Amino acid sequence: MFSKWCIAGKLTSHVQQLRQMHIKRAELYKKCCRILGVDDTADQNTVRRAYIELVKKVHPDSGLPDASHERFQEVDEAFKLLQEKFAKNRRGIYEDDEEEVPDIRHTAPQHRQYLSFDGLGVGNPFQRQKQYQQIKAMKAQERVLKHRIDKSQADEKTVMKKGTFFKKHAIKTKYGFDRLVEDYIQEAMSRGDFNNLSCAGKPLTQAQTQNPYLDFTTHKLNKILIDNGFTPEWIMLQRDIREALDQLKGHIKKERVFYGKYPLNESEAHQWQEFLKNYTEDEKQINKNIDKYNLIVPIFDHQFFRVNLEKIAEKILQDPSLECNRKRPQSNQQNNTSSSQGKSDIFSFMGSWF
Repeated sequence: MFSKWCIAGKLTSHVQQLRQMHIKRAELYKKCCRILGVDDTADQNTVRRAYIELVKKVHPDSGLPDASHERFQEVDEAFKLLQEKFAKNRRGIYEDDEEEVPDIRHTAPQHRQYLSFDGLGVGNPFQRQKQYQQIKAMKAQERVLKHRIDKSQADEKTVMKKGTFFKKHAIKTKYGFDRLVEDYIQEAMSRGDFNNLSCAGKPLTQAQTQNPYLDFTTHKLNKILIDNGFTPEWIMLQRDIREALDQLKGHIKKERVFYGKYPLNESEAHQWQEFLKNYTEDEKQINKNIDKYNLIVPIFDHQFFRVNLEKIAEKILQDPSLECNRKRPQSNQQNNTSSSQGKSDIFSFMGSWF
């Protein structure tokens, strides 16, 4: 009997400890505001400014008297919770203020993995995250299927609520007009009205090639900025680099047809190197633009490698699909000989003066 009382007392104390580790959501947000030193009704920008000023003082590497790892961790966690609240409110998701959630003191990084994923999944955090994503995908698929079933079973004048997954995020939408349009489309398809259309197989117009996942307002704003010359500098540089590189390769390919198969003999190799010297300045200019582009491009994966004229020419020489052994036109040869004679005459004339 005594042992049972001891076990019951331990269980009661353990339950009390667990209750003390939880707090109501409204009280948690108020506590976060008190930690950051802002009012309960403060907006997101005010919270962010207060967080930055406070982190400068309490960060462990600040060297100030208020620096503390525990204090910094508490401030950082309070800011993250408030940011999550602001993000949900922007999407129209309002949570139950009376719901009990873990207290901010008991959400340290080493325990955070046990407070996430809605308690679903088993194994290490990576395995639980993977299982949680699969469960979320299955639930989303079930909600989409249920929504379609409810839509198909709705009467003509039925007013349905969209987004019933979140109770306070309800938008009333009529589906009668959508169903009527869908019926007309199916009826026209059964009659063959969509067969042998005049524009079938042709590319879409420029107005229809916009990103389907981009909303109409953003698309129009981007179009207005582009039409008025407000294209970002890195996009213009990217286009200039590609055009210059294509033009350089085109010149080299045009010259390649007048040489023999790879590898070239000694005389042709000498002529080839003399020809490439004419494009060293183009190579420097392209690499200069590439360096500037890599400094301002916002996406790291979109950066370019520097251009090497020798490697580009070597690849073009080794390309078996390009034509070779073509005779050079006489006009080009005469121009080259006349230019060389003109240069020799100038040099001889200048030499006569010295």
